[in-house]
Amino acid sequence: MAALDDDDDKKGTDKTVTIIVEATPHEWPKGSEISYSQVVTLEFPDFPQHPERTYSVTYRKGEGKKHEGILVPGASVKVKDGMEFNVTDTGQS
Repeated sequence: MAALDDDDDKKGTDKTVTIIVEATPHEWPKGSEISYSQVVTLEFPDFPQHPERTYSVTYRKGEGKKHEGILVPGASVKVKDGMEFNVTDTGQS
């Protein structure tokens, strides 16, 4: 019975990757993309109520040829296990 439970656990982890937003790990669907607003909301959960606030979002350890970059409003990037995001409040609205 324990072996069956272990298999179920492995299946669950195969479907997600761990991304890091400001040193906090988050599970995200494997093979999917994450948008600027989704990254910001992971760090600042009240972001949807305050879309006038702007943030600088950078990433590293990304997928494919573009291992690092800047994520701008309206853009998204494919996630990879261990990918890191930094979110900084720009102080502008």
